[in-house]
Amino acid sequence: MPDARFTVEVVRGVPVVAAPEEIDITNAEALRAALSTAAADGHGTLVVDMTRTRFCDSSGLHVLIAAHRRAGAEGRAVLLVIPGTAVLRVFALTGMDRVIPNFTSLAEALAQAPATANGRSRQRDEGDARAEDQEAQPAGR
Repeated sequence: MPDARFTVEVVRGVPVVAAPEEIDITNAEALRAALSTAAADGHGTLVVDMTRTRFCDSSGLHVLIAAHRRAGAEGRAVLLVIPGTAVLRVFALTGMDRVIPNFTSLAEALAQAPATANGRSRQRDEGDARAEDQEAQPAGR
């Protein structure tokens, strides 16, 4: 049975899971279930809206990274909306802010959703640009 704390809504064709104020061991399994339900529609992108979230412990982080990895393996993407600095700090301290694409607003995440392919953000980092530049250079140089 779906947990009312994790509502799933389709916004502009993209499933959006709304997270509650706290994500911890008491509701991490409900988050996992909501993410699975939302991913079942087959859309390439899933957004987790953590606008209301003020606390996320390691069990919540584990569920989100597992969803991100599963989506990537299936050629899909998970995007996070994290406007709160307290939650973003946890993601930054664990390095997850560099692993799972995150945005400060739902509108920003939804704008990115169609441009996401194969579980990777359209935005390239410096390493991607260098790798592409090296591939483009002739071998003799």
